[in-house]
Amino acid sequence: MSRDPYEVLGVSRSANDTEIKKAYRKLAKAYHPDSNPDDPKAQERFSEATAAYDLLTDKDKRARFDRGEIDAEGNPRFHGFEGFGPRGARTHRRAGPGGTQWTYSSTGGGAADIDPDDILSQVFGRGFGGFGGARQRGRSARQASSRGEDVSAKLQIDLVDAAKGATKRVRLGGGREIDVKIPAGIESGKQIRLKGQGRADPMGGPAGDALIEVTVRPHPQFTVAGNNLRHELSVPLEDAVLGGPVRVPTLDGAVEMKIPAWTSSGRTLRLKGKGLPKPGGGRGDLHVSVRIVLPDKPDAELEALMRRRREAKGG
Repeated sequence: MSRDPYEVLGVSRSANDTEIKKAYRKLAKAYHPDSNPDDPKAQERFSEATAAYDLLTDKDKRARFDRGEIDAEGNPRFHGFEGFGPRGARTHRRAGPGGTQWTYSSTGGGAADIDPDDILSQVFGRGFGGFGGARQRGRSARQASSRGEDVSAKLQIDLVDAAKGATKRVRLGGGREIDVKIPAGIESGKQIRLKGQGRADPMGGPAGDALIEVTVRPHPQFTVAGNNLRHELSVPLEDAVLGGPVRVPTLDGAVEMKIPAWTSSGRTLRLKGKGLPKPGGGRGDLHVSVRIVLPDKPDAELEALMRRRREAKGG
């Protein structure tokens, strides 16, 4: 609402609460949205009248408006020169300890706090259109385009938390902290939107949202490949040659896996269902790549065996 609320209701600046109530009652009866469902202009007039009524029946806001401190939207208004102020208000300059001070005096009177729902129920009856929400419908037009700002934050989590889900605490602007529920299977770079956790709207509209960008830290043992995980497993030479059970780490803890005999370095084995959650349910796989490693220290017996094999091949 940008017009002067006194003009919207058609009352003088000195109007009392009875006159304001009577003017709003007349406009509400003519422009109520339930009576004009297909007339956007009528709905705008109703919203404008309700906003004007809200301001003029709030003693503090009306006084501040009359003094020129806020505009018809309820926003603070800047004053910097003598003689400038709302219609019906006078500006005065007086000397003070800190220099020149500006004050405003208004010719308007106060108004009592009267709920417009009570007026509408008198006009249409208690059952008309659900008057518990009439005031909100009256404000909907001006609030529809008014919304608080979104706030952004970044959150780093471990791969296990990304796979299984978790609740983490995030610090937003202004030192405020909130708990964020991390869904299982979230990918690095995804954004979580928390409705209504952003900045408040000074116009009374809905608050903005909090946008949390999630980054999954690299894991020391696993590499992410979509819904699958990759792991490089070091296997002693004897296990690669003879085969046998080995312990393999997973996100759920170490499990036992059988290495086939004569497994070459670089061969990949698969553990089904040990990867990351899939969007449609289930989990990806863990791909285990075998890397044959020799003993840390020289092994004379192994060297003698390899020497005999070389000689047998005519090396």
